[in-house]
Amino acid sequence: MEYRSLGRTGVKVSTLCFGVMSFGRKTNQSEANKMVDHFISEGGNFIDTADAYGQGLCEEMLGKALVGKKRDQLIIATKFGRSMNDNDVNAWGTHRRHIISACEDSLRRLGLDYIDLYQVHRPQADVPIDETLRALDDLIHAGKIRYIGSSTFPSWQIIESLWASNEWKLNRFVTEQPSYNILDRRIERELLPACIKYGIGIMTWSPLAGGRLTGKYEQDKPFPQNARLDKTRFNKDIWRVLEGLAILCKEKKCSMSAFSLAWILSTPGIMSAIIGPIDVQQLSENLKALNVVITPEDRKRVDALIPPASFVEDYYNLNVS
Repeated sequence: MEYRSLGRTGVKVSTLCFGVMSFGRKTNQSEANKMVDHFISEGGNFIDTADAYGQGLCEEMLGKALVGKKRDQLIIATKFGRSMNDNDVNAWGTHRRHIISACEDSLRRLGLDYIDLYQVHRPQADVPIDETLRALDDLIHAGKIRYIGSSTFPSWQIIESLWASNEWKLNRFVTEQPSYNILDRRIERELLPACIKYGIGIMTWSPLAGGRLTGKYEQDKPFPQNARLDKTRFNKDIWRVLEGLAILCKEKKCSMSAFSLAWILSTPGIMSAIIGPIDVQQLSENLKALNVVITPEDRKRVDALIPPASFVEDYYNLNVS
């Protein structure tokens, strides 16, 4: 396992981050326990979740899977901001009232004394960023959280947050969590350069584009019986890229998923890629990315299929809400 700094903090996190969104949805507690054990045994120390996944169930299951583990050797990240109670108009958002209660609830569900990385799940336009940062700064001083980050923020809002932190002497975001994969490279335009410039670590979600980059979808063959996608979710440009990648991966003798993950990790400025396996078998397949070396020639061939900062799948805009 390779390790990189959590933004500019100096804290080291594994380049593959275990995203446990499947817990409680496609993964039961027994399998969740096995997956966490396997990830840690392979050197992984970075795990990401959110309170909204399963309305708290995902955090609860992760908390159970962490029992008996060496807490001080793990970096646990979670997120807040999504609605947690349809009957309470204030049970969501980036305002102080919700942030404080959401943090306490996440700590209880996870069974932890502190959260390593606490992230804003999405920006909220009608709440001033200093309102959010002041509440998070108070939680840091209270010892409830160690570091803070954003998720799916446009570059201008990240810069605004840095300005506010500097203006009011508040702890600043150290990470950003955007969607990024070979099919949608738009963060390379502004977001990635801005984060590199200001020392913000990028941890990407959906590096396999919702399964499109696993290699299991082929244009002229029936889709797998348990596939969550159908052919309406593909277009001619996606197929063109996938066919080119299939040839490249065959030559490198690696799976498309392993290549796609390794390609992300070879991109300057990327701290970690968040994987989302549903069982130990998928987790093991994802971990094979650590053995794939992306050469300059590989990157040129990918660039020929899909130019830098471009996209063939509007993945970012489909998932920003």
